[in-house]
Amino acid sequence: MTALREALTRAVGILAGAGVDSPDYDARALALHVLGLTRPSELGLYDDLTQAQSAAYDDLVARRASRIPLQHLTGSVGFRYLELEVGPGVFIPRPETESVVQWAVDVARREAWASPLLVDLCTGSAAIALALANEVPAALVHAVEQDPAALAFARRNTATRVAAGDRPIALHLGSAKDALPELAGQVRLVVSNPPYIPLTEAGELGPEVAVHDPGLALFGGPDGLDVIRQVEQTARRLLIPGGYVVVEHADSQGKSCPAVFETAGGWTEITDHRDLAGRDRFTTARWTPATLATAIMTPVTSATAT
Repeated sequence: MTALREALTRAVGILAGAGVDSPDYDARALALHVLGLTRPSELGLYDDLTQAQSAAYDDLVARRASRIPLQHLTGSVGFRYLELEVGPGVFIPRPETESVVQWAVDVARREAWASPLLVDLCTGSAAIALALANEVPAALVHAVEQDPAALAFARRNTATRVAAGDRPIALHLGSAKDALPELAGQVRLVVSNPPYIPLTEAGELGPEVAVHDPGLALFGGPDGLDVIRQVEQTARRLLIPGGYVVVEHADSQGKSCPAVFETAGGWTEITDHRDLAGRDRFTTARWTPATLATAIMTPVTSATAT
């Protein structure tokens, strides 16, 4: 037998020494996993670990100290009201993306659409799409992912949520660039957490991200905006006039991401938003093609010519 408190103290020291950002949280999360518990308060019900539990815990702590992501070790991640399966081959959903979903849910409820078509581009584990299906139950949600390995996780997560009573979502293998031509002009809301890290910043990533998150889900070209530009182009093709797009971006792209929509034309209500940590996090816009047509048809007068 091993005292649980001593095991936790030892684990925190090991993880802190390895440079893990949240050693206390991770040590407790791994203990919960070994004991088959779900709530941190339940740890107070245990004084000791069995020999088998202690060995399993020590192994997990050592693997986490090698900077394998916590979620790969537990096999799951909490996202809004859902518990999702994750692992090698799929991007791990981050808490900051929950603010993107909140905006999407709020606009869907405000507009009170009847059976709206919603699209999640670059869905990965299907976190955004499944959260929308869970919180906007009238919606018909389509999710697009170009990586077959990630799509396999999306399929398993979808099956789990359908078994729990949520409405099914439609999963598609494909890219953000040419997604869903059959839905052109029919979609109310396009949501995306695309790859947006500039290639020049690859060396700045921690090992959990650089080694274990799939590169296809991370990098968006030299300035990080390549896939965001594709999302803008696809959103204008898919959206019904008056529909919305919301796209996550890096905290350094609070001006450059909105500029993609401003430069493209046809968008109004272009707004950048901060996450709960106060960092620039996502851009929203409304597709109003009449403004684009007006701009094209308005002649340049001598007062505005250069």
